[in-house]
Amino acid sequence: MTAPTPRILVIEDETPMRTALADALGSAGFRVLTAADGEAGLKRALDEQPDLVLLDVMMPRLDGFAVAAELRRLGRDLPILMLTAKGQIEDRVRGLDRGADDYLIKPFSTGELLARVRALLRRFHRARGTTLTVVEWADVRVDFARLEVRRADKAVHLTAKEFALLRLLVESAGEAVSREQCLDRVWGVTAFPTTRTVDTHLASLRSKLGPAAGSRIRTVHGIGYAWEAKDV
Repeated sequence: MTAPTPRILVIEDETPMRTALADALGSAGFRVLTAADGEAGLKRALDEQPDLVLLDVMMPRLDGFAVAAELRRLGRDLPILMLTAKGQIEDRVRGLDRGADDYLIKPFSTGELLARVRALLRRFHRARGTTLTVVEWADVRVDFARLEVRRADKAVHLTAKEFALLRLLVESAGEAVSREQCLDRVWGVTAFPTTRTVDTHLASLRSKLGPAAGSRIRTVHGIGYAWEAKDV
């Protein structure tokens, strides 16, 4: 039996943008629902129960922040990808605080849009099926619940940031995670480290995990890093 085609709800008040998003998603094989304002979008999200919501920030009646917050208040567990204006850090912070799972900065390419949508759908699919607790690779054992790491049965100290990076990569196993995504999810969008900070922490993490497990952190040139999905 084949899996049902994911349904994407696009909530965007500007007709050209809404049409372009619907066309891109439809051409990629998704079923697309649309709404022209926040109030209609919220109602459609509750009635139709889509697999993902693509949500603009600035809209009449209800803005994107209010829609995201209301969906979470009502217990709707579905991925929300928010569209924000370039450079508006405050919008990104507010969106994540109100329940958005990721954001896309305008202007963006169709390729990036589709990659973010697919990554969110995969991540939510895995999250609903499994809970990341204890995992083992080679001579390394990681207990994510207790924040403990052992290598060859000896305790290994990871900093909080290293642990968070490891969790992010493992939960996204097989997917490239950009340095910018690492900064946003581990350091937060209000922090001001550079992408070099991510490289430094990943180098330390590789060293602490040792050759067998550390080699699973693959550098994706021009993008960031990926955790090799085998045996995860």
